[in-house]
Amino acid sequence: MTFDLSDSLILDTALSVSGLTDYIRLLLEQDEQLRQVWVTGEVSSANHHRSGLFFTLQDTDRTAGIKCVVWNSQLPKLAQIPVPGEQIIILGSIRLYPQRGEYQLSVWQTLPAGVGLQALRYQQLKNRLLAEGLFDAQRKRSLPTHPQTIAVVTSPTAAAWGDIQKTLRQRYPGLQVLFSPATVQGEQAPESIVKAIERVERDGRAEVLILSRGGGAVEELACFNDERVVRSLASCSIPVITGIGHQRDESLADLVADACVHTPTAAAEMVVPSLSELYTEHRGRVVALHEAVHDFRENAKNKLQVLRNRLRRLRLDRQVQLEVEKLGWKRQHLVQITTGRSQQATQHLELLRQKLASLDPKAVLQRGYAVVRREDGAIARSAAELAVGEELMIQLGQGGVKVKVMELTNRQDAKDAKS
Repeated sequence: MTFDLSDSLILDTALSVSGLTDYIRLLLEQDEQLRQVWVTGEVSSANHHRSGLFFTLQDTDRTAGIKCVVWNSQLPKLAQIPVPGEQIIILGSIRLYPQRGEYQLSVWQTLPAGVGLQALRYQQLKNRLLAEGLFDAQRKRSLPTHPQTIAVVTSPTAAAWGDIQKTLRQRYPGLQVLFSPATVQGEQAPESIVKAIERVERDGRAEVLILSRGGGAVEELACFNDERVVRSLASCSIPVITGIGHQRDESLADLVADACVHTPTAAAEMVVPSLSELYTEHRGRVVALHEAVHDFRENAKNKLQVLRNRLRRLRLDRQVQLEVEKLGWKRQHLVQITTGRSQQATQHLELLRQKLASLDPKAVLQRGYAVVRREDGAIARSAAELAVGEELMIQLGQGGVKVKVMELTNRQDAKDAKS
């Protein structure tokens, strides 16, 4: 096979290696999808160099592979370090290296694939809710001691619903149970559970809520790790107890609930007491009370007898008699003292009365003396104070007379005596 091409045509259309490489690089690096692409595969090799981690990602059937690099600056940010043999998901961009004529995936982030990815998402959501305080112990509410109305959210076809009914009837007959059915497995389960809880809230009669289902695989219980379900339980206005599956790791619903157990039956047992056990405990308390009362009464009788014996030894009747005699003597002595002081006071009073009587002006007047008063009522004590023609009032022992001064005698002597 021969080609009849002129030399000029060849020269005009031929590309250099760098020109072709640049063209391919532009095609790869400018493609919007390849600038940020997610790729999943298995790590087949991994080598650490000074600049970063180099590894190959290939399909599980080894039909295709691509070289990858994580630069040292990006390594601390990875959710999972690539390890040979592990399935991972990579986020990165395509880069072409002209010197080698090769392209590789420059990695920004690596995530575990399959179950590992689910575990990562679970842990990330758990950490976020934990930071919000949804799992804090102080948020936990105590369950009511004797609830009369209980709400149950579970599947109507699940064995869990039958186990809960049976346990509640055995432990607390006559209890009112409100059933709010929900799908507890599959993609529709989270929304179904949230709506079932909302129905209980709107009804308003329940005092406590049980969220339950039987055991199952991890993927079957994924709805109880859904953020919508967790927040619905956190905002529920009544205490919540979860009984999900058998012995296993706790779900996020368990962590946010006010109480959690590993089986539906255990949830029913925790939410209500057993009436038969309560009756047994009550009978035990009655017996204990009777014994306590009997012991108290016997102790009281013994103490009373001890006090009686002590009283007999003390001969209180004789002591009381002696005290009565002492009081009689003290009373007699007090009467004597009081009588003597009363007589002394009477004598002293009579003496004072006699003194007052001797000083009484009327008594003096009765003996023949008189009191001379001037017109202004003042007592005239000296003739020098008087004037001829002045009217005076003379008070006698019996009555009085009004006189006028006609003559004054010994006036000078009176004045001298006055001066």
